[in-house]
Amino acid sequence: MLEKEFQYYLDHQPELVEKYQGKFVVIQDEKVIGIYDSEIEAYTKSIKENELGTFLIQEAQPGDKNYTQRFHSRVIFS
Repeated sequence: MLEKEFQYYLDHQPELVEKYQGKFVVIQDEKVIGIYDSEIEAYTKSIKENELGTFLIQEAQPGDKNYTQRFHSRVIFS
C-alpha cells in the first residue's frame, strides 16, 4: 500500500540519514512532507492534514535494522 513511499526512503536513505539522522521522516507521494523528533509527534501532526494510510513514517537511521523486524514464534509446524 505504501510501497512507493518506502521505496523512496530506500532510494534516498543515505541523504535522509545525513540530514535527519534520528528524526522521523514523513513521506507521501515520493516526497518528504515532514520531519519530527518523535514517532508520535510525526503521527499526530500528519493525520491532521493527511488521510491515514497515505503516508509513511520512517526513522532516518543507517542500515536496515530500523525497517526490518523479526518475529519469533514458539509454534511448531509439522
